[in-house]
Amino acid sequence: MTTSTDPDSGPGSGLDEVLAEIRACRACLGLLPHTPRPVVMVTPETRLLICGQAPGRRVHESGLPFTDPSGVRLRDWMGVDETTFYGDPRLGVAAQAFCFPGTDPKGGDYPPPRRCAELWRPRLLAELPKVELTLLVGGYAQVWALGDRAKANMTETVRVWRDYAPDILPLPHPSWRNTAWLKKNPWFEAEVLPYLRQRTAEILA
Repeated sequence: MTTSTDPDSGPGSGLDEVLAEIRACRACLGLLPHTPRPVVMVTPETRLLICGQAPGRRVHESGLPFTDPSGVRLRDWMGVDETTFYGDPRLGVAAQAFCFPGTDPKGGDYPPPRRCAELWRPRLLAELPKVELTLLVGGYAQVWALGDRAKANMTETVRVWRDYAPDILPLPHPSWRNTAWLKKNPWFEAEVLPYLRQRTAEILA
């Protein structure tokens, strides 16, 4: 098994090898304020893929995605419990960046470094052929995945969510920092969440 951080180092042997290389990746060693700890949770059966921005501090410590208040809110949005979220192989999580980027002294976390997505996302997504719905959680993930199709900001991208259906659904980040945004944009709870819960239930049926 190779643990190279060079995605062009040779042909892979499927998802297991790509995941092993991701988890062994130290491409950002010395650039982060801590030892890299890539966090990713996918299987060959993944049908609903959650693409957030990057792990937070609590996820960095636990090694599991969304083991924080954002995860509580995200699971509520999806209509799934913790056991299903972590135990059903049809649900997967692969953020734009796999390692915690560190905390900005001005508040919040630093943006996810583009290097991680450039290194790994094309190879990883190529090994997930069953994905039928990708949740783009937060503005950074939306800009990366949608490119020119993304609107001027996260709010406008989420507002036109129907334009990206049925294979993509943009969402705001479920951080509690966005509670005020949710109150200012009641259409999200009224229109987007019922669709998200319906699609999730259909995928897990």
